[in-house]
Amino acid sequence: MMTVRIVDFSDEYLDDVWAIEQKAHAHPWQMMSVFGWQSPMQCHRVLLLDGNVAGYYYAQNAVGDISLLNIAIDPVFQGQGLGAQLLQSLIDYAHQVRAENIFLEVRQSNSAAIHLYRKLGFVEQGTRMDYYPTHKGREAAVLMAYVLLPEDYDG
Repeated sequence: MMTVRIVDFSDEYLDDVWAIEQKAHAHPWQMMSVFGWQSPMQCHRVLLLDGNVAGYYYAQNAVGDISLLNIAIDPVFQGQGLGAQLLQSLIDYAHQVRAENIFLEVRQSNSAAIHLYRKLGFVEQGTRMDYYPTHKGREAAVLMAYVLLPEDYDG
């Protein structure tokens, strides 16, 4: 059985994250976006599978609203529930910091991701037309939110 750990993002993981970014996305982020990861609002994590980077997310926490900017699992390991574990770690973090919402945008064509987000409690909030580039033009982004209710927190 493989050991999964989710840890804070650090420089030692940059090369592995960059490699996954290139493999997992048809339109990956630019290198400066990945390598310029440090900011006061960052709450980025990597998923380690037997000590090796198998996934990551970039998120920002701005005044109680968390924005999930990017999430990926190495295609070699997709379909094994690792994305759900990684996303659940973000939800757990949101509870720890007493956030109010987690927001994200996802390609309208990414039905697997939309299904995962719904399964973990995200709801659709709207659509941004022509948001993401494609090989044939542009496609819409589905806006989703996970709302943390006051009763989720003690006292």
